Amino acid sequence: MRLGLALGYWGRGPSADHVPLAREAERLGYDSVWTAESWGSDAFTPLAWIAAHTTRIRLGTAVAQMAARSPTTTAMHALTLDHLSGGRMLLGLGLSGPQVVEGWYGRPFPRSPLTATREYVDVVRQVLRRAAPVAVDGRFHPLPYRGPDATGLGKPLKPITHPLRPDLPVLLGAEGPKNVAQTTRIADGWLPLYWAPSRPEVYGPAVHDLPAGFLVAPMAQVRVCADVAAGLLPVKAMLGFYIGGMGHAARNFHADLMARMGYADEARRIQELFLSGRREEAVRAVPDAFADEISLVGPRERIAERLESWRKGPVTDLLALAPDPHTLRVLAELNS
Repeated sequence: MRLGLALGYWGRGPSADHVPLAREAERLGYDSVWTAESWGSDAFTPLAWIAAHTTRIRLGTAVAQMAARSPTTTAMHALTLDHLSGGRMLLGLGLSGPQVVEGWYGRPFPRSPLTATREYVDVVRQVLRRAAPVAVDGRFHPLPYRGPDATGLGKPLKPITHPLRPDLPVLLGAEGPKNVAQTTRIADGWLPLYWAPSRPEVYGPAVHDLPAGFLVAPMAQVRVCADVAAGLLPVKAMLGFYIGGMGHAARNFHADLMARMGYADEARRIQELFLSGRREEAVRAVPDAFADEISLVGPRERIAERLESWRKGPVTDLLALAPDPHTLRVLAELNS
């Protein structure tokens, strides 16, 4: 099992420790470093900055939001960064949810998300292969565009720049069983959310029949500390925000996943509290047991014991949300 460093997205401003953490991860032998985006900092620019300050570590987006860019634009970002970094790019993509897609990007959330994802990946693959002008007779991402307001002058094009790697890895963030099953067919890897080594069945049967060489790269908060309950507080804060606020009460993919994992009542309670403005109570309502099973928190010996269950399953890459160099170092030592 390889290790990756997950840096997420910025909060109120740039994080001064991201480049030092990435360089330390590279020194410790971590395989990859990952950035994200929500509705603030983008995923690609910080990754380019990190690329300029490192030499070996692979560079991934976990995830770049599909609604933020047309698929050809995303492919341009990926092929450009792949060239600049000497072939270190890993392209992780995700749909996000209706609240972000429609509220931030001003686009309709696709009624058929599986089809929209499949078309998006098809376009990216065509750009990277550069075997022929890109053409897709698609419902969501038609190329050339021939909609009712089209000029009729569009024509299929190939990228001017020759991609460095036509097989640049594409990974998808997927939560529902149908989405996960499609991911195993059209992508090179999967970025699971809230991975619990003891219950892979919540993602459907596809988890037990993965293609050869397929990447499974979940994120997990990792924290070496003496007090487990205190160490779980940042995990619970993250869960409270995503389950309570990252979505609508009637449609929240994160809450749905928590419910499938056996915490349906707790997920509803977290949503109720968060959406009524009682955010601290929402965080406290996150069960310690749920936060614990999707993270690696506690003394070194406890993390070492729990790490074994992550190695035994299908996980190929553990992407650690690790806030400090000491935790990075301990995890590297335990995984060696």
